[in-house]
Amino acid sequence: MSNEKKQPILLDRRSFLGNTGKIVLSGTAIALMSGMSSAGAMSTDSSDSQEQDVRILNTAIGAEHEAVAAYQLGAESGLLSKGVLNVALQFQGHHKEHIELLASTVGKLGGTAIDAKSYYDFPVHKLKREKDVLTFAAGLERGAISAYAGAIPLFDNSDLAKAAASILADEAMHWAILRQALGLDPVPGAFFS
Repeated sequence: MSNEKKQPILLDRRSFLGNTGKIVLSGTAIALMSGMSSAGAMSTDSSDSQEQDVRILNTAIGAEHEAVAAYQLGAESGLLSKGVLNVALQFQGHHKEHIELLASTVGKLGGTAIDAKSYYDFPVHKLKREKDVLTFAAGLERGAISAYAGAIPLFDNSDLAKAAASILADEAMHWAILRQALGLDPVPGAFFS
């Protein structure tokens, strides 16, 4: 794999969010994210609180863009077997869905969602086998879990925290599946550390 094209792939997602699966949200979170005010959820938030929530969501969007880029690099590497490639593309699709939902929510809160970077500094030179790509992806998903876990208590709006927790669960499923594919214990302990 050449680094000439400087193609994207995930390296450090301590920023926040990533995921797989379907997002299950509370009725209030769905109303908030669709622009409706449920029980005054939007009207009771202060401007400062909404700005903080927008910053957190944009950090998550940045990490999700990075994940999409990373899975694209893996998909284009030619190193993935058909079955693994299919799963990688599915995970990439989950990250794209997260971006759509998060960006829409940022807009509903009066903010502007950030765009993807034109370049991510991924360790392309270290990706020589399928196992390398899987290890890299698992590390990114693990970082996303940690980032979401750290971000959840920072939300002023509890419904946004619940939505982020749902995405965290999706990231955890990705991590477990990638660990399983690497022949590692998919759930190495009762607590994530």
